Amino acid sequence: MGIVVGMRRLLILGAGTAGTMLANHLRRELADNEWSITIVDRDNAHQYQPGYLFIPFGMYKPQQVTKPRTHYLPKGVDFIQSGIRKVRPEENEVDLENGQVLGYDWLLIASGTQPRPDLTPGMADGSLWHKKVFDFYTLEGATALHDALEKFEGGKLLVHITDMPIKCPVAPLEFVFLAEDYFRKRGIRHKVDITYVTPLDGAFTKPVASRELGNLLTERSIRLASDFAVESIDNDRQVMVSYDGRELPFDLLVTIPLNTGQQFVFDSGLGDESGFIPVDKKTLRSTTYDNIFVLGDASNIPTSKAGAVAHFAVETFIPNFLALVQGKPMPNEFDGHANCFVESGRGQALLLDFNYDTQPLTGTFPLPVVGPMKLLGRSRINHMGKLAFEQIYWRMLMPGHKLPVPTLMSMAGKHEEK
Repeated sequence: MGIVVGMRRLLILGAGTAGTMLANHLRRELADNEWSITIVDRDNAHQYQPGYLFIPFGMYKPQQVTKPRTHYLPKGVDFIQSGIRKVRPEENEVDLENGQVLGYDWLLIASGTQPRPDLTPGMADGSLWHKKVFDFYTLEGATALHDALEKFEGGKLLVHITDMPIKCPVAPLEFVFLAEDYFRKRGIRHKVDITYVTPLDGAFTKPVASRELGNLLTERSIRLASDFAVESIDNDRQVMVSYDGRELPFDLLVTIPLNTGQQFVFDSGLGDESGFIPVDKKTLRSTTYDNIFVLGDASNIPTSKAGAVAHFAVETFIPNFLALVQGKPMPNEFDGHANCFVESGRGQALLLDFNYDTQPLTGTFPLPVVGPMKLLGRSRINHMGKLAFEQIYWRMLMPGHKLPVPTLMSMAGKHEEK
């Protein structure tokens, strides 16, 4: 599509969850004879990242989680396949790794996070990487872990978080519950000593949820090692070492590496020390550049880095952006709404619903009393909801269709503790 003189240029960096939703919503709303929309990503493989959790246990096949990005981008959006070298916000330009320079009037950054096992000594650079030390936050790691779990006959299993924030902060807990159930079904649970290792002082970041999930760890005879800040992994002795000198031996280590923003964010000077871009948490607008917004996991907003957050944020953002480009005040404020299922094994799951100001509470969702889903309570319907979300993701979220749940968090059906 050629760019007409005088057209306004909208550039989206990242064609994952947030970027794809943005492209679909905005192409419908912005006149194609007035606006050009370009989206950039390093490859044409859109991966359904919640599916990584199920691959190690044989519940999903690796090929099930990957589809072409271009299948979900609308007509009238230019897709450029290239890595991003640098954003030059003073010039309103972006340098790509393929040598192209893209100018923009408005820049939407939706580049997500990346796991960085190379930043922990002895993790990615150790002899045990993808032999006895695994991640499942990449397709490669989850696939390799599937083979390792099939061969595992007993010993010490550590499920470990390096530091926060991480994308999908409940996924490590889900993994530990699914692992416990997996070994139980194989009849070797009594041979496996499972420890959940976290830098937090409890099972989760929020008190009520931490208590409920901590109780579930105890019920399943899963040890909790809290306040564990990993310094290094000693591959020779097969121990994980913390900064305070504690050591945890393992036969199999499943770790969530440090998560950071993308390299181009560091190189562009746009991010904080972890590579996440500071924004106004209610409008998602850059605190430094008025024509830059950050959606999805790439920003520093104080809520979960998860697909549901990206969805609610995009729905809040679209009317704001349309008003802004017409010279009107932005009508909406994003409340940090997060909504996620937590697999608990045994064919059940819990559901969390929270925002910036309200922690996950017990109750029912989306309706009071009738639910049908339980908040912070295990149920079969929550598990079915988790599995059904894959189809909702591809068929409704990615094309930019509205879901029948409120964008802003509602207190209806929730039980608030004094």
